[in-house]
Amino acid sequence: MTATDDLIARLSADLRPVRRLAPPMRRAAGWLGFATLLIAAAVAVFGLRPDVAERLRDASEVAQWVASAATGVLATIAAFQLSLPDRSPRWALLPLPAAVVWVGTLGLGCLAEAGQVGPAALWPGFSPGCMAFVLGLGLPLAGSLVWMLRYAVAIRPVPVAVMGGLAGAALSAAGLWLFHELEGAAEALVWHAGMTLVVVGILLAFGRSWERRAAAERFTGA
Repeated sequence: MTATDDLIARLSADLRPVRRLAPPMRRAAGWLGFATLLIAAAVAVFGLRPDVAERLRDASEVAQWVASAATGVLATIAAFQLSLPDRSPRWALLPLPAAVVWVGTLGLGCLAEAGQVGPAALWPGFSPGCMAFVLGLGLPLAGSLVWMLRYAVAIRPVPVAVMGGLAGAALSAAGLWLFHELEGAAEALVWHAGMTLVVVGILLAFGRSWERRAAAERFTGA
């Protein structure tokens, strides 16, 4: 046996098969199931809002809730797709239409209420409960998704982190709607959509830090 053959034999002696990742849609479905269980547990603890049946008869309210949930689901799918090197970066656009509908319906709700009760309807009240729930649940959910996709640090760390933040926050906002009563559309716009932007901003900063750290490690390794 030559020295080269001996080296190859020694290097390959302890190799173990690499476990292939499940398809991205299957992993996205698994994470969404986990997120749904957490949100359902929170709703069970706080209880459904007393006017939920009335709100479900309001088409604009239902549109807001569905758009919020759809934004979270589509952002989750986008994050898992973007974590793979052979996927198009355009996957980051997947949740955009749902997010536009979500914010748009909230904005139209603000204008409708302003037309009924005057400009005072455009001034949102302070809602620490909304802020605490979207941040308190949205950030851990986003963190768990990004942790699942930590191998993407060498691929697209910033888009993956941003999609993770959007997924966690939008799903948390959808869950919040089920048990938390709001004073008006302006309050929902600021404390639901607004706190979603805060979570996305935090994950954006994390993604950039993640990217810089990975680049520094590659440079040091070189």
